[in-house]
Amino acid sequence: MTNLRLAKYVVSAVTIWVATSTLAQEATAINDATMANESMGENWLAFGRTYSEQRFSPLEQINKANVASLQPDWYIDLPNSRSLVSTPLVVDGVLYFIGGMNVVRAIDASSGEELWRYDPQVAEHASRRMRVGWDNSRGIGLWEDKVFVATWDGRLIGVDRHTGEEIWSAQTIDPELAMYITGAPKVFKGKVLIGNGGTEHGPNRGYVTAYDANTGEQAWRFYIVPGNPDDGFENDAMAMAAETWTGEWWLHGGGGNAWHGFTYDAELDQLYIGTGNGSPWNRQIRSPGGGDNLFLCSIVALDPDTGDYLWHYQTTPGDTWDYNSNMDIVLADLPIDGESVPALMHAPKNGFFYVIDRRDGSLISAQPYVPTTWASTIDLTTGRPIENPGVRYETAPARIAPSSIGGHSWHAMSYNPQTGLVYIPSIFLATGFSNGNIDIENYRNEQWRFDMAVGSGPGGGPTREFPGALQAWDPVRQERVWEVPADGVWNAGTLTTASNLVFQGRADGHLIAYAAESGEQLWDYDLGLGISAPPITYSIDGKQYLAILVGWGGSMAALGGGGMAQYGWAYGAQTRRLVSFSLNGESTLPPQAPPTIPQPLLSSDFIVDPQLAQSAAETFATACMWCHGGGAVSAGMAPDLRASAIPLSAAAFEQVVRGGALQNNGMPPFSDYSDEQLESLRHYIRAAAERTASTQ
Repeated sequence: MTNLRLAKYVVSAVTIWVATSTLAQEATAINDATMANESMGENWLAFGRTYSEQRFSPLEQINKANVASLQPDWYIDLPNSRSLVSTPLVVDGVLYFIGGMNVVRAIDASSGEELWRYDPQVAEHASRRMRVGWDNSRGIGLWEDKVFVATWDGRLIGVDRHTGEEIWSAQTIDPELAMYITGAPKVFKGKVLIGNGGTEHGPNRGYVTAYDANTGEQAWRFYIVPGNPDDGFENDAMAMAAETWTGEWWLHGGGGNAWHGFTYDAELDQLYIGTGNGSPWNRQIRSPGGGDNLFLCSIVALDPDTGDYLWHYQTTPGDTWDYNSNMDIVLADLPIDGESVPALMHAPKNGFFYVIDRRDGSLISAQPYVPTTWASTIDLTTGRPIENPGVRYETAPARIAPSSIGGHSWHAMSYNPQTGLVYIPSIFLATGFSNGNIDIENYRNEQWRFDMAVGSGPGGGPTREFPGALQAWDPVRQERVWEVPADGVWNAGTLTTASNLVFQGRADGHLIAYAAESGEQLWDYDLGLGISAPPITYSIDGKQYLAILVGWGGSMAALGGGGMAQYGWAYGAQTRRLVSFSLNGESTLPPQAPPTIPQPLLSSDFIVDPQLAQSAAETFATACMWCHGGGAVSAGMAPDLRASAIPLSAAAFEQVVRGGALQNNGMPPFSDYSDEQLESLRHYIRAAAERTASTQ
């Protein structure tokens, strides 16, 4: 080690020792025992706080009587971040979180002072991979003396949590495939698990991989769908799954990508994986003879030591609506018919709330928690849905509820064992599905091309008098106890505490506390920017804090178009922040910029060629829309191109789109685009700007 590097190491170590001196003699050992400890409220060690994923804190200092006194205690601005959706972690007075371009920071959790920063140099490694996925991550992992970060470009990295020094790095994805990572690593038994996304961007086959936490060496890998039978199957589970597929499914990849929803059960020593939808969405293409298509849209239980299959429960057999099961898998012992049953709770996209015996995967109960039209009920004997006629849109368009956004997306639900209720950010929307003009028999997708293989149909929109709500759900009686309507659909995850509070941030920028038994609103703080991350709570020297990342993000901040743009969280308009509250907080947050709706930039020097503009429609929809929004209407994840001067200049446009001039900002290079493609895209964008201006 060089003298300079040694000096940096010593300075970093001393800084953190000083910051945590009051706790230094009782340092927390981050292992299976502490991860499973429900009573240790001072830390927040994992995505769901503990292995159970309940997001329930035993802290009670902040309670119903005083929660209205919460004020900012400290904050840090994050001007170079965009989509902030992650759960910070806290151990021994140090808060760790991941921000824009997967930069990880360690912060003194009592003051907000930065202790170290680790930059994985995503722009340098990702290049064209930034064409898929987004510049966001749902979190990081902790184990012993390490922080684990999974990057947009597919690396899993172990970092010294005391110094921020990189220890090891593993490439988890074939660089030639259009796959990416936005999920948080799951750590258990000295292993780190990570999945991936990419179902909509090519003929990809999903899998999860476990790595040794100390070395980064691969321990095992489990594929979610079967590959080409001629190549042989990796295990008996894949051979079994292949019996539920038809045609040449492997040519379409199959999908199933597990990008979120991992839970380790320390009591039963089982690992549960929530799996994704098919590649492509449309089953008529990937499995033309029908079939359940295992293990799409399932909970799969694996042996955590070997990755061997144990059991599965499929929530949506033969999925054709993007009803993935990548949502939370929450563990609790529930009173069922007079006995305590080790159960798991799951509210996937398909609109049914499932209670499952986690010993063997048998279904205990399932009821719709949102309006649901694709199936009428779940047969408790077989565990299978009873589908309604025509919902697979094989001969005619169909109106389907929930929508492809789901009745519940990845925004975390929480469970309070005192009230016995689950708190779910719920969505009440329908989608119109059809085969459109798709050539079912000859369809082929290719890497790096956004394509779902479904067309739109009539009947989209809200299915209730409001589009979303925070619902308190009784998992034993399978019924709603209370709900708080919301004006929007993209509201953040929840936290609940032993003082029977529920906290949730909303798309409109408000962070709110509710009474867990009744839903009564007890506190409201306007943070001036849409919230997509869930809150956490922790304590230092007996003082309880509530912390949250503030930064509009996730898929609807990219693909949401006008419906999400109406909030006014335009790209770059407001400042992203990490804010920590306490009962005696005295910090004052600088005011945010007001909601901003980008105005189209007009130019008399640019004459739109309608034919050129139309010729770029498919290119924009399969590449640019992923971040800049449908019809070039940005919802806030990326600049609104209608208001940008860059498309007015052919040279500037070429430097950005083909040359990668803004790669460090997350704009990928499209080095393979021809002059003709670039020019047609310019005309498409300018046509969108003029069309908008003409209606204002």
